[in-house]
Amino acid sequence: MTGVLERYEALVATGELRADPEQAAAAERLGQLQRELERQAASAGLFGKLFRKRPEGPRGVYMWGGVGRGKSMLMDLFHQTLAIEEKRRIHFHAFMLEVHALLRDERRKEAGDPIPPVAATLGRNLRCLAFDEMVVNNSADAMIMARLFTSLIVDQGVTIVTTSNRAPAELYKDGLNREHFLPFIDLIERELDVLTLNGPTDYRLQRLGGMPIWHTPLGEAATAQAREAFFRLTDYPPEDSDHVPSAELDVGGGRMLHVPKSLKGVAVFSFKRLCAEARGASDYLAIARTYHTVILVGIPRMGPDRRNEAARFVTLIDALYESKVKLIVAADAAPEELYQAGTGRFEFERTVSRLNEMQSQEYLALGHGSE
Repeated sequence: MTGVLERYEALVATGELRADPEQAAAAERLGQLQRELERQAASAGLFGKLFRKRPEGPRGVYMWGGVGRGKSMLMDLFHQTLAIEEKRRIHFHAFMLEVHALLRDERRKEAGDPIPPVAATLGRNLRCLAFDEMVVNNSADAMIMARLFTSLIVDQGVTIVTTSNRAPAELYKDGLNREHFLPFIDLIERELDVLTLNGPTDYRLQRLGGMPIWHTPLGEAATAQAREAFFRLTDYPPEDSDHVPSAELDVGGGRMLHVPKSLKGVAVFSFKRLCAEARGASDYLAIARTYHTVILVGIPRMGPDRRNEAARFVTLIDALYESKVKLIVAADAAPEELYQAGTGRFEFERTVSRLNEMQSQEYLALGHGSE
């Protein structure tokens, strides 16, 4: 089987990817890790007979950078070409939901510290654990991550490979009780090689192919265009559209928000779910921190009878704009015509201005969370 480096070089040679020194360096490092893991797996039988313990895993990799710089692509190539059976690739958010479910089961047993047995369960028959889009946006995750991953890496010998839009030191920035999270940052920098991918080509932006991101009026055509944008950005096969993953997003205060479609940092919501229901800034900030692209469908024209929806929409757009989230829309009108009369109409002008700016190439080229 060809390795990740050979597959990457072939994509560059055929013109599917542009030459990028940071991507090439990451592919080379991942290729080295593949060889180490494959050698370890090949010698595992003899080592196990002699020592009855799994050897220490090879040093892992943490790839971070702006949206569309090839992190997930390299992760896919790495996992696909890694010639061992004891491997797993999972979205980080889904992994943490699994962790908390296992912790609840252990706590019901009242058998002491639940983290070591949970790490042992997760690490069973596993040599390499690959995450896409590591992001930490709630204190429940932050409080356990240092101990959980120390147990996985040190005690279970699992090698971690992950991607993120943020440098390790920027994870869970300004989060509640962040001092409890700092040992996890130290663990990353001690146990994983940190690689930056911030090359000049935004492949996700290229995938949109210059197509408009504001689709109007509401109807089948606008819905189809928003759906096409989702499939282009996520590489998800349109013929499998009935099985797109969903997610439950922790928005604080013990509340969860259902995300109907959630894949590779792209989320799909209806206006009704986000603005017709009782929601506040914490909900929208959680979305903005978690997703680099939001597809919002079903935005109606609003009048005085929908002043509450208009106010929530303003708060939502503020949160997305401040985090430089890309916004793709199916709406019943252009931004200037969405809310022409009602309480807060004057303040809505700023939202109109932001919505127009968010359609510009300058805004779309900005990295998620950038100033």
